[in-house]
Formats: sequence, C-alpha cells, structure tokens
Amino acid sequence: MSSGSDELLIEELKQIPLYAQPLEVVERKGIGHPDTICDGVVEEFSHQLAAAYWKKFNDIYHYNVDKAFLRAGRAEQNWGGGKIIKPMLLVLGDRATWSAGEETIDVGEIGISSAKKWIRENLNSLHPILDPDSDIVYQVEIEQGSKELSYILNENMKVKNSTTIRYSEKGEIPRANDTSATVGYAPLTKSERMTYLLERHLNSKGFKQEHPEVGEDIKVMTIRKRNKFDITAAVAFVDRYVKSEDDYFSKKEKLKSEIEEYVKSEFLEGEELEFSLNALDRRGKGLNGVYLTVTGTSAEDADSGEVGRGNRVDGIISLNRPASNEAAAGKNTVSHVGLIYNILSFDMARDIYSQFFEKGLEEVYVWMVSQIGRPVNSPKSVTAQLVMRPGLTAESIREEVEELINKRLDAMPAFIDDITNNKTDHYIEKWMAAPELRA
Repeated sequence: MSSGSDELLIEELKQIPLYAQPLEVVERKGIGHPDTICDGVVEEFSHQLAAAYWKKFNDIYHYNVDKAFLRAGRAEQNWGGGKIIKPMLLVLGDRATWSAGEETIDVGEIGISSAKKWIRENLNSLHPILDPDSDIVYQVEIEQGSKELSYILNENMKVKNSTTIRYSEKGEIPRANDTSATVGYAPLTKSERMTYLLERHLNSKGFKQEHPEVGEDIKVMTIRKRNKFDITAAVAFVDRYVKSEDDYFSKKEKLKSEIEEYVKSEFLEGEELEFSLNALDRRGKGLNGVYLTVTGTSAEDADSGEVGRGNRVDGIISLNRPASNEAAAGKNTVSHVGLIYNILSFDMARDIYSQFFEKGLEEVYVWMVSQIGRPVNSPKSVTAQLVMRPGLTAESIREEVEELINKRLDAMPAFIDDITNNKTDHYIEKWMAAPELRA
C-alpha cells in the first residue's frame, strides 16, 4: 500500500505565536524525578526487548511495556548521611511476546536488567549512591499479548540471527496497533528551551563535580508574564554532602546565585528574573525544614512515580501547547503510533518551520491521527496548522508543505529504523539545538 494520508490538510491558524503571547507556563521534571525514572526505565526496556527479538528472530515481535509504577520506599535522612529503611518497589507491566515455537525470550529478566542499566547510567553516573540491586525491589507483571494485536506484528516471523536492527530491510510496513492522536509543534520558545536546559545543566556531570550536594530529583517551573520570568526550582540535596542546617542554607544560597547567573547569561537579554529555590524550606526547623535526601531522589520516601505523568515527548510540559495523552516511553518501536507519530509530529514540525521560516512561517502545529490496522506510513489524518507573519498566507507555501509531509511518510521505514536504534533524548537534543528564528 502506498504511503500518505486519507486526509492531508494544510490550514492557516489565526493566533499570536506563543513567544509573543503575554502568558506562558513550562515545567520540566528532572532525570531523578520518580515519573521521569519510570519513563526512562520503560524506554530502556523497550529498546532492550526490541534488540533481543531482533538478535534471536531477525524481527520484532509484538510488545508494549509502557506501564510502570515506582512506589516510594522509606528513608532516614541525616546530616552527613542517612540510610534507606525500606526499598522502593518498581512494578513493570503490560504485554509482550514471551515465546515463538520452541524459542523463548525471558521478558522479565530483560525488564529488570534494563531498569538497573538505566539507573546506573543516568543516576549512578552522577551520584554512585542509589543501589539498583538493594534499594529497589522489582515486580514483573508482563503477560502475553492478545492474539489479534500480536498477529499485527507476528504473522510473518522467521527465525534468524542478527545484531543490527534494520527493520526496513524486511520490505514490510507494519500496521498500527492502536487508534490514537498526537501533535507536535515548532519552534520551541525561550521559556521552553530555558526550562529544559536549566535542568540538564544542573544534572550534568560537570555541575555535579562542583556541587555534589545537588541530587538528581530536580523540577523546574517557569512562568513568563510578558517580559518577566518567574522560575521556581525544587532541588533535592544529598545528605552525605551536607554537614548541618547552616551548611545546607549556605550551599543553597550559593547554588541560588549560580543558577540566577546561569539563566541571565545564557538565556535572558535584559528581561526581569525572579527565582525561587526549594520554596518550602524553613530555617530553624532542622531536618524538618530542608529538602534533604539520602539518594538524590524523592522516590526514596516522599513521592511515587508512574509512566506518562512526567515530561512529554519533547522533554518538557508546556501548558500553553496542545498535547497528546499518549506516553511514548515503552511503546513498540515499529508499530505503536503513540511512539512513532509522537516523535514524527515534532520532527516534521521542526522541518516545516526551518524550511519555511524565511517564507513567512512563524509557528507550526502538526497533528497526526492513526487507525488501528492501517499501515503506519498511512495515517488516517495529517494536519499542519501554520501561523504566518502578518500580511502573508498559508496558501503561498501549501503545496511545498504537503510535499514535505508526503516525503516524510514515504521515508517511514527508515524513520522506524531510526527510532528503534535511538532513544527520545536523541531527538530532544536536536530540537533544543535548533536555532531560534525570529522575524
């Protein structure tokens, strides 16, 4: 079946671009936030499971491992270092193919090893404190997929051996295993980029070397009212690097000053900034008045996590933007449009904006709707909403935008290879690095 859409609509959207609107609210849950941990773990699980299927069968069987819950444990924080009293519980759930003929795949073991791998690479690499072997208990609730959904992917399986995933070489277009809708947009605003990059700066290896007291559980909330930026950051401190209450507040003030300087020098051009750090802190309350953790994450005793409650596919939660309710993390990389279209809608929006900015495009939103059972390169509907500069219309670039979208749909096999071999951060970094183009 040829690629394309039943309905490809290019329309002009009559609104003020977000960067010029008077109010903007953006949030970023950092790498050590319980929700982000769940998203990261199941994304790693998805990629490891796809690789295991490919190595054994030279194909990718039906799976969706996009359900996970991290239950908080219990910890006892103290000046100079506390301890874990009760481990966290990580529950991995949903569906996957465990066997084909006489061959089997140990899905549960792949899930647990993936979780430990992600924690070591993303949390332990910054602070070698949280022990994924002893501080977390794992519960696997992955069952065999339904026959109808499994058939979408499993009908033409052949047992071979290979190590490099090149699904496009099969010459087959998988069918969508869900009916869902996604939306992406471009360009990112200063508030969106700043919110994301501030958290990434605080959770970089270089910053942790200078500030080992700063944990990985960091949440950044940005409010822009016209040209005034109000940022609130919640930053978990690691107790073994804090000697006393006075030491905590001394380190906090230094950190606050450094963050303010970073934001002003990297992002602001004369705009006003109001910055709050750990707003719940109360001097004189001892351990009850500070944000202190043993491991650097509130999941040790204060907050649980769940897939889909954290950042969207572009790494932030931008409340002024339309959004899909699909959690991309953990979904099948070759047939689940909740992942494929989520990333593709943002990637196409970025391509459209970069190519047509000079022709008067100020902002673009790309909507994609799938229908279960349709080839993934043939969405039920694609709509590009174009915000043009005053005096210009979408009609002037309509045919060129349609051509770009059709080319991206034609290239779906190569795109599936790409998202199967690359994680979401690969795309986020590309989108964040795109230059801010302004009229």
